[in-house]
Amino acid sequence: MLEPGSTQDAEGLSQTNRAKDSRLKRRGVDEQPAAGLGDEAKSPQDIHQGGFAQLDTLHYANQRPEPSAALRQHCADFRVDEELGFAPSGSGEHLLVRIGKTDVSTTEVARRLAAIAGTRLAGIGYCGMKDKRAVCSQWFSIPLAIADEKLLSKLEDSAVEILETQRNNRKLKIGSHKANHFEILLRDCRGSQSLFDDRLDLLRAGGVPNYFGPQRFGRDLSNLSQARQLFESSRRSGTKSPGRHRRGMLFSAVRAYLFNQLLSQRLEQGNWNHYVDGDVVNLDGTNRHFLVDAGSWDESLQQRLMDFDIHLSGPLPGAMVAKDKYQSVGKTADIEEAVLSQYPELLDGLVRFGLKAARRPLRFRPGDLRGSWLEPASLQLQFTLPRGAYATSLLRELCTTD
Repeated sequence: MLEPGSTQDAEGLSQTNRAKDSRLKRRGVDEQPAAGLGDEAKSPQDIHQGGFAQLDTLHYANQRPEPSAALRQHCADFRVDEELGFAPSGSGEHLLVRIGKTDVSTTEVARRLAAIAGTRLAGIGYCGMKDKRAVCSQWFSIPLAIADEKLLSKLEDSAVEILETQRNNRKLKIGSHKANHFEILLRDCRGSQSLFDDRLDLLRAGGVPNYFGPQRFGRDLSNLSQARQLFESSRRSGTKSPGRHRRGMLFSAVRAYLFNQLLSQRLEQGNWNHYVDGDVVNLDGTNRHFLVDAGSWDESLQQRLMDFDIHLSGPLPGAMVAKDKYQSVGKTADIEEAVLSQYPELLDGLVRFGLKAARRPLRFRPGDLRGSWLEPASLQLQFTLPRGAYATSLLRELCTTD
């Protein structure tokens, strides 16, 4: 899933460094001296899997949690319901199908829909990937010309159910949903109830680091290793490349990894939730961004940041083009360059394959986060997350899971 980019100007590079800046702009970063990082900048070789830092090395907002619990002992312990970001038009050339699935991946449902409809996998639309080991509901779209509701009944079995259908005037695209609603049961909770409750209070008040979850990277970070191999082999003629869908997953994994490393650095510095000179700010719930230089940051913007009306953002690297208006400057650009410059082969690969630079909020706040103790060692969580946010990122701040 690729995050869309946005709106306002963030240029202003020195004339003497134009050639070097042009190269770095294609990577989505500014050339600036590192801002107080020095020897403390993390090496990609530190605690790694195939050269990539493991996810458990990422920094926490509130230190590593003491409580622990068992997650997903049963599929029904993890429930997700997708909410569309629009009302279906009721007419048009596409059939929207809301499907309930248990222990089945989004890709598998899409493949089965494509087979039943007699179309390519690319013809099936959906808003985003949902957890496999879970009970989920989500929307898919099928071109009406080949959609036969009677044939769709063949999709149903003990693990897949058609919940409703609606006509719509366009295909579903990645990110076209508004939110996901979660209900998660943590079993065998270890640690006092007050420890869990205190962590929940911290997440309600301060938000959650907007890390990409481990499912983005594949088993043992295999998506990252395969992406690196793809970037290397693409320089040689005659090398077979993965299909478009698979390439998209690999590129997304690389951008997610780089974003996570940057966010972890800002957490370590203690400024992931605090404005830094040259930050690009995201308007909550939108893809709109704007640059704020040091002289423009005032009490009004600070209050909006505290109220979660706006968020600081980090880069999803790729090619920068003239119309892009969301590039960081100043100290923020220094921090981003200090992290991203450690991965030149990944940055170059993204640019060569035509990925466009974008931004992603550094944090999210879970909506209506509630915790209910069903019994002394079983905690029921309910919350809503905006599109692109991961429940696993919230859970890692609450407790360690097994």
